[in-house]
Amino acid sequence: MPIYSEKVMEHFMHPRNVGEIENADGIGEEGNPVCGDMMTFYIKVKGNRLEDVKFKTFGCGAAIAVSSMVSEMAKGKTIAEAMKITPKSVADMLEGLPKNKFHCSNLGAQALHKAIEDYQNKQKAGGKA
Repeated sequence: MPIYSEKVMEHFMHPRNVGEIENADGIGEEGNPVCGDMMTFYIKVKGNRLEDVKFKTFGCGAAIAVSSMVSEMAKGKTIAEAMKITPKSVADMLEGLPKNKFHCSNLGAQALHKAIEDYQNKQKAGGKA
């Protein structure tokens, strides 16, 4: 039975920024077929900053806590700053994750990065911002 930090438990019991953003500027999805965790991140960008970040996660407590923490870390950041969010920085902010749950922090950072890349691709394609 993994032992979770108080920070992980707090974000699991009271996750921040849960939901979907209508007409999101970027959407990123990441999943792990082995454990079944699935994370979708939605971002709203204004003036090169992540004005809003929301997520929907299907998964274990650690996956929910990671999604909540990633959304908190990314909100208000510039795109460049948000792209620097790493699995290790997420795990550190959560005061550690059990080894067998560390993959959850990978999913959170990757889903956020995919949402940003989706936004950037739409910008390059001249799509609506």
